[in-house]
Amino acid sequence: AAGQIFHKTVLLKYLWGKKALEQQMLGEGWAANQCAVPAKDRVDCGYPEVTPEQCNNRGCCFDSSIPGVPWCFKPLQEAEPTF
Repeated sequence: AAGQIFHKTVLLKYLWGKKALEQQMLGEGWAANQCAVPAKDRVDCGYPEVTPEQCNNRGCCFDSSIPGVPWCFKPLQEAEPTF
């Protein structure tokens, strides 16, 4: 029983840390889909060596998983209604 509790605790800590990392990467306040910008369409919003926190403070998304493209980039804008 103690082993099961230990494994559940480790799993929960892993999942909690993973969620925190995703939120940091995606930017606080941005919906995940607003930061789902294809690498080729990213518009740079940062500067060399910008941290995820600095990027988020600029109102931008951060994702360092793809080399060779901006890691700090502008989120997708919600479509304006057209009449």
